[in-house]
Amino acid sequence: MAHKAGFVNIIGNPNVGKSTLMNQLVGERLSIITSKAQTTRHRIMGIVNDPDYQVVFSDTPGVLNPHYKLHENMMQFVNEALKDADVFLFVTDIFEDTLNHPETLERLKKTKTPILLLINKIDLGDQKRAEDKANYWHEQLPNAEILPISALEKFNLEPIWKRILELLPESPPYFDKEEITDRPLRFFVSEIIREKIFQQYSKEIPYSTQVEIETYEEGPKFDIIRAVIYVERDSQKGIIIGHKGIKLKHIGIEARKDIEKFISKQIHLELYVKVDDNWRQSDKKLRSFGY
Repeated sequence: MAHKAGFVNIIGNPNVGKSTLMNQLVGERLSIITSKAQTTRHRIMGIVNDPDYQVVFSDTPGVLNPHYKLHENMMQFVNEALKDADVFLFVTDIFEDTLNHPETLERLKKTKTPILLLINKIDLGDQKRAEDKANYWHEQLPNAEILPISALEKFNLEPIWKRILELLPESPPYFDKEEITDRPLRFFVSEIIREKIFQQYSKEIPYSTQVEIETYEEGPKFDIIRAVIYVERDSQKGIIIGHKGIKLKHIGIEARKDIEKFISKQIHLELYVKVDDNWRQSDKKLRSFGY
């Protein structure tokens, strides 16, 4: 049997379950997950290796019509994923009526790349709703193969795996067989901290923040991590810190638990908050943040 390898890129609206799906398929918690839209800002690869194949999954930001330069850069990750896919996993759910970004839908209609259209959250609706959605999407993307799933409940994921392996082209691996992602450890540490911010705060605050790992010192017994949370205004800084620093302390406690679980080692985590006016509109800042 010839070795297979390829890129399986996950596309869809914000908050339809793309990150949950990738984490389930990869078997590792690589993408952060919250109930808020636009949690994912980067293209994150998760690599599944086997002697006979290498599947490179890509989680991408939810498609949107940009309001900030940050959004424009997030959509660049989506556009990259539209170009290099060997298989698309187009994720929608039983509540969605269309794709937020018409241009992306048109590109999917014209592509010759196989599309598995996954109607997620099937456990939250009835059969008629699922059938109606399947019929609707069959009209929109007649060349797509449609499957109902529940990423959270791991329902119907086996057929997806089987079909992906059938569709992958014959190819040598793209990455070392020991790799599980293309991202460095610092990236995942910053993402875990950002996840806690999304969980702790509402409205505009989570979307105005960016987390950067300033220093990461490895030690024999524990690692020392210093992270900076950037916000856009002084008022946001006060909200993040909270009265007598209680909210920032809570973020640190919750983030430390997950970081230690992720790296299987104890850490000492120091969090600081800084104001960087309008970073979401600055090309220079966005580049420095990896967008």
